[in-house]
Parts: sequence; C-alpha cells; structure tokens
Amino acid sequence: MALFFLIPLFTGLATGYLSKKCSDELAYLTGIFTIISLVVSLVLAPWQIQLLLLVFVVITTNKLLRDNDKKYTQASKK
Repeated sequence: MALFFLIPLFTGLATGYLSKKCSDELAYLTGIFTIISLVVSLVLAPWQIQLLLLVFVVITTNKLLRDNDKKYTQASKK
C-alpha cells in the first residue's frame, strides 16, 4: 500500500495548527491550504481507507438522522 497520501495529510495538519497561531489574513490563507491538502490526501488515499471513511460517514449520518427525527416527532406531538 502506497503511503503517498500521508504527505499532504501531515502538511495539512501542520498548516492547520499554524493557522490557529497566525493573524487574520494569514490564518485564512493557511486554512484554505489546509482544506485543499486534506482533500488531496483523501483522493490519494488507498481504496481501503476511503471505504472505511465512507462507512463511518454513513453510520454517523444515520445515527444523527434518527436522533433528529426522534426530536422532531416529540416536538410535533406537543
């Protein structure tokens, strides 16, 4: 398994950490670079990691939808 996706991932994490300590304009630029590098690392990631991330997102989304539906039905009964 090629680990090339770790380079933009760690670069993005480092710039994200630096953006917390920078001034306003520089923080925006480093934040944009962080988002771009994290997207690139997801694109370069092996399919196994992408599949695990997809399963995690689907399970989390279903749980949040069920919780919100339960709150909505309780609020509409009142």
